[in-house]
Amino acid sequence: MNERQTPVHTDRRELLRVAAAGAGALALSGHLAARTEKTPMPHELPPLPYKDDALAPLLSANTLGFHYGKHHKGYVDNLNGFLKDAPDLASLTLEQLVQKTAGDAAKTAIFNNAAQIWNHTFYWNSMRPKGGGAPTGKMLELVNASFGDYGKFKEGFLAAAKGQFGSGWAWLVLDGSKLAIEKTSNADTPMARSKKCLLTCDVWEHAYYLDYQNKRPDYVTAFLDGLLNWEFAEKNLG
Repeated sequence: MNERQTPVHTDRRELLRVAAAGAGALALSGHLAARTEKTPMPHELPPLPYKDDALAPLLSANTLGFHYGKHHKGYVDNLNGFLKDAPDLASLTLEQLVQKTAGDAAKTAIFNNAAQIWNHTFYWNSMRPKGGGAPTGKMLELVNASFGDYGKFKEGFLAAAKGQFGSGWAWLVLDGSKLAIEKTSNADTPMARSKKCLLTCDVWEHAYYLDYQNKRPDYVTAFLDGLLNWEFAEKNLG
């Protein structure tokens, strides 16, 4: 004789509890997904490509500490604050954000902070310990073809950096098949106009005042002779 199977009695209240919990989890998941779609992903302060004392004595750890830790970080914090009120821009990369808001008077604050984040990150990488001087290889060929020789490039870049009235930037860009030197005011950047940037020098006073006071030419000369990162420029050629 077979043993009788004991029937399994399901508690109706337990079924209802499990179903309610599942529905609640789904609702919470949907809420978080919707919130993620609407909440801007915060931009982050990129790390320096070297220690803050690595460029001394040409740029001191004190200068980099204030410049990177206060100014650069301040732009990141400001941008994240502004993007809370601009969810339509939340999914854009930093480069896309700069290009989309360039020239839009209603989005000047977003452009200024986004562009300054990009410019500063590019500037840190435009320098390296024991850099500077004339390039080699492909970059030297381009410098010679575009300016005549390294000496003429240095003269032109120094003139652009010195001649930028007030705050701004001096740039080396690729213009067609040749190199060109440009300068921009405040947060403006050639990248906003889809130009290929190769190197930049920050000529805002906070970039050099602690080390060079008002002697911008001395700072730019030190940048060219001892800090310029030609390897970074060559990588940017693509």
